Amino acid sequence: MDRRQVVDLGEFGDAFREDPHPVYTRLRERGPVHRVRLQGADAGMEVWLIVGYEEARAALADPRLAKDVSRIGVTFLDEELIGKHLLATDPPRHTRLRSLVTRAFTMRRIERLRPRIQRITDDLLDEMLPHGRADLIESLAFPLPITVICELLGVPDMDRAAFRKLSTEVVAPADSQTEYDAVVGLADYLTELIEDKRCSAPTDDLLSDLIRTTAEDGDRLSVEELRGMAFLLLIAGHETTVNLIGNGVHALLTHPGQLAALRADMDLLDGAIEEMLRYEGPVEGATYRFAVEPLEIGGTAIEQGAPVIVGLTASDRDAGRYDDPHRFDIRRDTRGHLAFGHGIHFCLGAPLARLEGRTAVGTLLERAPALALDGAPGEWLPGLLMRGMRSLPVRW
Repeated sequence: MDRRQVVDLGEFGDAFREDPHPVYTRLRERGPVHRVRLQGADAGMEVWLIVGYEEARAALADPRLAKDVSRIGVTFLDEELIGKHLLATDPPRHTRLRSLVTRAFTMRRIERLRPRIQRITDDLLDEMLPHGRADLIESLAFPLPITVICELLGVPDMDRAAFRKLSTEVVAPADSQTEYDAVVGLADYLTELIEDKRCSAPTDDLLSDLIRTTAEDGDRLSVEELRGMAFLLLIAGHETTVNLIGNGVHALLTHPGQLAALRADMDLLDGAIEEMLRYEGPVEGATYRFAVEPLEIGGTAIEQGAPVIVGLTASDRDAGRYDDPHRFDIRRDTRGHLAFGHGIHFCLGAPLARLEGRTAVGTLLERAPALALDGAPGEWLPGLLMRGMRSLPVRW
């Protein structure tokens, strides 16, 4: 593969979706940045893909790579329907939005969730374990974070199966029409939810706090910004954790030596969670960035206006950063991994995802000492945004 030529990711077929790392390794051997042609909902679109660690880390913090697509004269329909949020803005607007959100989404609020997360996990396992086998995604990895984020935001009980379908079609769409329909559905739902909360007596949930939050200068989130923020927190607040739990347990069950080491010393759990994030992180590639001026990344010239995807799972397997990067090692020093990004767009919900991941994995291993795979995992999600599987059959 010549890094100056366009690499059509579709040529690798389903093997790329199931395990993209051999392709990323071959690309990295020829350079840290490549022009690629996408498949799925963005079929035919050509983007610059960064697969080298140092280049990825630098790109994530480079102000010349904008998140706000309007800066290059383009409009995304989903942003018009939902509204601007943290992943679609740059400073100073991003700075303002993040400041307002962090006033309500505090570490103290997250820490208060610890006993509730444990209780939800125990309840889910109480339901799951008597059956002897289950789909771990359906029984634990999905219902735990969606319950937590809905309770945190103050989203009333809803059809979780219907929401999961909409959410997955937003982050891993099969085509552009299903993506559009899902965004419309979520926009309508969130608009109604926010209006209900604005007209109701104040409650102690995060979304109500965001509606009431006011900065020292009197600044508040607009209705459009509230909808965008609710969309981001609701989608990102559970999709990443679903994949952290699913990918992490899959890694453990396919590496019995590491599973045995963790069972023998549960003090290794925090390090195991970080290695799960590095080895097979929940986000394959960061959302689009756009060059607001010509620049060079890793010796490659990027033209103004060009879309850029920073490969997070690819860069976290860079041998220039981690020794023997394709080895899953829960004792590894994982400092600096990019699973949650880097720079001003570092994932706001990372502490919550880590807490949920530690609770779910630790409790599962404690209560299911004979946990094992019960067949091959289901289809891996399409696209370059999310890295996760639709199902994970397990038994105990």
